Amino acid sequence: MESLLIGSFHRPSIPVAAEFSPLKTSSHAIERVLKCKAWKRPKRHYSTSMKLQRQYITQEHVGGSDQRTIAADKKLKGRFLVHASSEHPLESQPSKSPWDSVHDAVDAFYRFSRPHTIIGTALSIISVSLLAVEKFSDFSPLFFTGVLEAIVAALFMNIYIVGLNQLSDIEIDKVNKPYLPLASGEYSVQTGVIVVSSFAILSFWLGWIVGSWPLFWALFISFVLGTAYSINLPLLRWKRFAVVAAMCIFAVRAVIVQIAFYLHIQTYVYRRPAVLSRPLIFATAFMSFFSVVIALFKDIPDIVGDKIFGIQSFTVRLGQERVFWICIGLLEMAYLVAIVVGAASSNTWSKHITILGHAALALLLWTRAKSVDFSRKAAITSFYMFIWKLFYAEYLLIPLVR
Repeated sequence: MESLLIGSFHRPSIPVAAEFSPLKTSSHAIERVLKCKAWKRPKRHYSTSMKLQRQYITQEHVGGSDQRTIAADKKLKGRFLVHASSEHPLESQPSKSPWDSVHDAVDAFYRFSRPHTIIGTALSIISVSLLAVEKFSDFSPLFFTGVLEAIVAALFMNIYIVGLNQLSDIEIDKVNKPYLPLASGEYSVQTGVIVVSSFAILSFWLGWIVGSWPLFWALFISFVLGTAYSINLPLLRWKRFAVVAAMCIFAVRAVIVQIAFYLHIQTYVYRRPAVLSRPLIFATAFMSFFSVVIALFKDIPDIVGDKIFGIQSFTVRLGQERVFWICIGLLEMAYLVAIVVGAASSNTWSKHITILGHAALALLLWTRAKSVDFSRKAAITSFYMFIWKLFYAEYLLIPLVR
């Protein structure tokens, strides 16, 4: 697997792009530092990254304040000099303590694993598993063991999928997400390949020894779609095509997670016949809206890099603001449907919780959406993470729908 993955990626150029803060900078300050002998490098290593970052800076931050520009210049200059001294040390540098090395390694892996997706995967499996619980006695050690097995196997596969996506997008991420370990140079391509290969193998190994076919097929289909979505091989890299990319995310987040992990608990843990219950149908329908929103919204902050590298996302084709309000409309529609479903429930406490919970989330979403500043990438990214918080909140409500 490692040789196949390495062969499908271009080795990244030196990660100079990660050192540029996405602010308007003074060309004089940058050029003065670059002319320093300690910074001399073959031009081919960094010309592409600098070109992309300058293009990004020009498009995103024209008109910034002089004070912010000066601060950025100082910070940028300092970063260049640090890298220059590390390349050609002029004086001895203090070595890192073992604790600092461990902290840096954990921090890099934390960013590599994309923790917002890890939390979403774990919460979704717990929530859907609870839909199979019919009575209090169902909370047995067997239930908790089955849920834990599903969570660990799914998280291993989740890390494979997000890691493979970063391996395929190193140059794009130097523009869109320079803080990621591969884009910043903290991880080499070989390290990334070893990590994603290891987690894919661990996921399949755990799924196989557990012996649950719903769990194994959930992992296998996620692996196939996640690979086809990202990897740069003939007929693959489906993320280049907006509709196909959205369908991949829809299939995993809306269908596989709900149905496969529910069946894992229902048929493998409890040994009951497969029945698609009313709460499960609701969860699948609601998360269909949510998965489409996540598929559309995740590209809104990344429009600059996607344009440069020819990724024809809906945001590139339709514009940030238009896609943003399409996402808001879809989510508000989903919340309205959830309120109607809650009103039709015969269970009094479930009715009240479903109606009030979804009405509160719909109001919170609308209030936050009206305050977003589309001229600031940080504001759009912050709102995208807010969408994930709504995603988490929904999985807290789903087990209460009866």
